[in-house]
Amino acid sequence: MPRVCQFSGKKTKSGRTYARRGLAKAKGGVGKKTTGKTLRRFKPNIQRVRAVVNGRVVRVKVAAKFLRRGLIEKPVKRTWRPDDATTE
Repeated sequence: MPRVCQFSGKKTKSGRTYARRGLAKAKGGVGKKTTGKTLRRFKPNIQRVRAVVNGRVVRVKVAAKFLRRGLIEKPVKRTWRPDDATTE
């Protein structure tokens, strides 16, 4: 499955990383020179969580930003009865 947030649509994006050499003019040099450009990927922080969607508990892929904001409703934690309550 792709790395895509099912609520915001965030997905992997492409970009570049630049290799530079030299000393900045502000620091007394002749300026920074770019010596290379390489493609890289920016990956969103996607988590697989259980969430309540339309009244049902389902597993969804969600961006961590949505989890931090509290926009995803998580299901109630299940409470187990002690063993002695079932043996009556």
